[in-house]
Amino acid sequence: MCTVTLEYNQNNALARRKLAALLATGLFVKKNIQEAYKPTPEEVEAHRQCRDAFLEHSRKTMAPIIARYL
Repeated sequence: MCTVTLEYNQNNALARRKLAALLATGLFVKKNIQEAYKPTPEEVEAHRQCRDAFLEHSRKTMAPIIARYL
């Protein structure tokens, strides 16, 4: 599941019709902004660990390339 944010001119009839057609397919639902997804502390920590691992790997692999040009 993912969240898609749309901005449109509410005074534009074509934009309203397109949005209504999109919602009528049943593939999308309209949600209030207050209902937006909030990650759990476990998901936040998992993201941090993944980010840190990526940065560490990037430092190790790029160091020889950067040193070559210094």
